[in-house]
Amino acid sequence: MHLIITDARLARSRAIHLSGSRLVLAGLGLSLCLMLVAATLYHWVFLKGAREGWPIVGSLVRLVVKDEFAERDRFMRANLDAMARRVGEMQARMVQLESLGDRVLGLAGMAPSDIQKSDARGGVLVSARDLSMEELQATLDELERLTNQRVDLMTVLESRLFDQHIRKKMIPTHAPVTGRAPGSAFGWRVDPITGQSALHTGLDFQADTGTAILAAAGGVVVTQEFHPAYGNMIEVDHGNQLVTRYAHASRTLVKQGDIVKRGQKIAEVGTTGRSTGPHLHFEVLVQGVFQDPQKFLSAGGTVPSNAPGPQVASIQPRASPAQTAAPMAGR
Repeated sequence: MHLIITDARLARSRAIHLSGSRLVLAGLGLSLCLMLVAATLYHWVFLKGAREGWPIVGSLVRLVVKDEFAERDRFMRANLDAMARRVGEMQARMVQLESLGDRVLGLAGMAPSDIQKSDARGGVLVSARDLSMEELQATLDELERLTNQRVDLMTVLESRLFDQHIRKKMIPTHAPVTGRAPGSAFGWRVDPITGQSALHTGLDFQADTGTAILAAAGGVVVTQEFHPAYGNMIEVDHGNQLVTRYAHASRTLVKQGDIVKRGQKIAEVGTTGRSTGPHLHFEVLVQGVFQDPQKFLSAGGTVPSNAPGPQVASIQPRASPAQTAAPMAGR
C-alpha cells in the first residue's frame, strides 16, 4: 500500500509505503489503544455514577453487586451445609467412641461412673433449618471440648492397661521348664531320702542336666548362691512381696541385682544340693509364706497339673536359705 501525503502550502508531497506486516501491526496497535480507552471510560463512568448515584448507572451497579452477594451467599451456604454434615458425622463418631470407651473401662478395671460424660440428648425432629456460622462455630467448640475429654480418658485407660500389663508380667505364670509337667507336687509327702513324712514346699520338674531354667516372671535377682539343701539357687523378687526360688541348678547365668525378663534363661537344670537326680525345684513365696506354685502356673495355662486336688498354701513362714535347719528341698 502506498500513501501519498501532499502539503499545499509547501507544495511538497511525501510517499509512505506500508507492507502487509506493517499494516497488521498498525491495526493491532490501534485496536489495543481503542480497548484501553473504552475500558478506562467504562470504569470511570461506573465509578463516578456509583459515587454520585446516577439513576441508570446506580441501578446497574446495585444489580451487579446484588448478584455478586447472592453468588457469595450461595457459595458460603453450600460450604456451611457441607461442614454441618461433616460435624454431624463427627458427632456420631464421638458417640461410638464414647461407647467403645465404656467397654474399655471394664477391661481397665474402672467403672463408667468414674468419668464425666456429656449430657444425653434426644427428641422428635419437628423441623430442620440451616445452621448459622455462629451456631456452627459453637458446635465445633463443643466437639473440641468432647474430643479433649476423650483424649484425657484414653490417656488414663492407656496408663491403667499398661499398669495391668506390667503386673501380669510380674506374676509367675510362665513355665520354669519348657514342655515338662511337674513330678512331685506341693504338699505333704514321704521324703525320698529319710522316708519320713515331710512338707514339700514347691514343684519338681524332671529334666536332663543342662536343660534351660526360665524365669517364671519378670523381676530382680535378690539371691544367687550355693545352699546345702537347695544347691545352686536363685531367688527373684517380683514386687509386692512375691518371690520365686529356683534350686538344684547345675549352672546359674545371673547374679544378684540383675533384672530378668519373663521367660529369660537364668540357669540350667542340675542335681546340686540335697537331690536324688537332675531336676528343678521351683518355689513361690508370698509375704514369706510358701504357696502352691501350681496355682500360679495353672492361671497362666502353661503347665498342666498332675496333683490330685487343689493344694492349700503352707502356713509355715519362709526361712532364709542360709538359716534353714532342716533341708526341705528334694527329689
